[in-house]
Amino acid sequence: MRTKDNFIKAIAAIALCISTATFTLHAQVRQKIAVVGIDVKGIEIDKETLRNMVLLDLEKANIYEVLDKYDVADILSKNDFDGDGCYGKTCQVNVGKMLDADLMLTGSVEKFGDKLIFIMRLVDVKQESVIKTDVMEYLDQPDYLGVMLRMSMNNILGLENDRHLVDLLVNFDQPITSLRTTLRLDGPRVGVTYIWGNYATRMQAPEAEGGFNMYPASVLIGYQFEKRFLSAGDFQALFEFIPSIIGMESGLIIPSVSGMLGFRFSQSGFEFGLGPVLRGMKLAEGYYDADNKWNLLRGDDNLEELPYPIEKTLDSRGDFSISYGMIFAVGKTFRSGYLNLPVNIYYSPRKEGSIIGLTLGFNVANRPKLAR
Repeated sequence: MRTKDNFIKAIAAIALCISTATFTLHAQVRQKIAVVGIDVKGIEIDKETLRNMVLLDLEKANIYEVLDKYDVADILSKNDFDGDGCYGKTCQVNVGKMLDADLMLTGSVEKFGDKLIFIMRLVDVKQESVIKTDVMEYLDQPDYLGVMLRMSMNNILGLENDRHLVDLLVNFDQPITSLRTTLRLDGPRVGVTYIWGNYATRMQAPEAEGGFNMYPASVLIGYQFEKRFLSAGDFQALFEFIPSIIGMESGLIIPSVSGMLGFRFSQSGFEFGLGPVLRGMKLAEGYYDADNKWNLLRGDDNLEELPYPIEKTLDSRGDFSISYGMIFAVGKTFRSGYLNLPVNIYYSPRKEGSIIGLTLGFNVANRPKLAR
C-alpha cells in the first residue's frame, strides 16, 4: 500500500516538474518586440496615438514581450536618436539592436481615395529582414479605425478575424470595367412586328367594318434608353425603357412603351429581358354574330336579348385606350470596332392576338479619354 502511495507521489512530482519547466521555458522563449515608428497620411489621428493603439493591441495579444514605450524613449534619448521617421527596414534593425529587441513592428496608415490602406511589417532584428508583411484596404470609415487596426494586427500576429467585420470593413476589389466588360446599347431601334389572332383580323378589316385596313406585319421605329444598376465583370443587370411606334406604312401611328429588366453578358453580347408593355389603341365593345362577323355595340341594342357575349376589341370607331401586356426578348450584339449592332427578337403573348418582332439597333461606344 505504501509502495503504491509513493508511486503516485512520484508521478505527481514529475508532472509538476514538467509543468513548471514548460511554463519557465515559455516565459524564457517569448521574444521581445518594440514599436518605434508608425506613419500616418491623410487621416486625423496622429502618429503617437496610433503607436499607442498598436502597443495596446500587442499587449492584449500576449504573444510577445512588449517593450515599454517609456523605456524605449529613454534608451533612444541616451543614444541621441530620434525615432520619428524611422519606418524602413535598415532603421528598424538599427533601433532594434539599441533596444536589444528580437522583433520590431512598423507600418503605415494612409488614406487613398475612398480607401484606408493599412500596411504592417514585422522585422527580425537578428536576421535583419522583414519576416511578415500585411496589406489591407478598408472602406473609408474613420469611426472604425481602431477595429481596422486590430484586424490588421491580427493578420500580422496570425490571429483569426471576425468574418462579419471583414465583410463590413474590407474594401474588396471591384471588377474592372472597360469597353470590353461594359456594354451600353442606348440608341435607335428599327424593325418589323407581326401580329396574329383576333387582333390581326381586326387590323386587316376595312374601315367600314371598324377595322384599320392594315397589314399584319408592320415597321417599327423606336429608341432604347437603359440604366445599368449592377455590373460584375462580364455580367450586367439593367433597366431598359423603349418607346416605339408602328403602323406608319398604313398611314397610322400606334404608340407603345416597354419597360424591361435586362440581363447582359458583355463579352459574348448575349442578353435577355422581360417586363411590361403599354400600347395605345382604339377599342370598342361589340360582339361576334353567328357568321363570326364583328358588330359594334350600339346604344339601342338590348343586351338582355343578344345571344352573343359582349367583348372589347380593336375598332377604329372606338375610343383611344391603353392596353397592358408582357414582353419577352432575347438578343445578341455584334461589334465592329466601336460600332455596336444589337439584334433582338421579342414576343408579347395575348389571348386576343400575340405579337412577335425583330429589331436592329446601332450606337458607337465612346472612346476612353486619356488623362493628360
